[in-house]
Amino acid sequence: MKNKSQPKDQERREFIKKSTLVGAGVAATTMASTSAIAEVSGETAEKPVQKGYQLTQHVLDYYKSADI
Repeated sequence: MKNKSQPKDQERREFIKKSTLVGAGVAATTMASTSAIAEVSGETAEKPVQKGYQLTQHVLDYYKSADI
């Protein structure tokens, strides 16, 4: 009986090896594409940001409606 199960065991091992390699390839591709996206988004986020209170049109409209 061992002779019959040995080829199946070998096939299973080969399947697991190949699945592991494919999984590693997918993970590497995902990480590479994520870093490329992060670099692009870093370039667009360089706008200066004001801190503190900002008097915008929305705030002015509120003040007019609240009679402050």
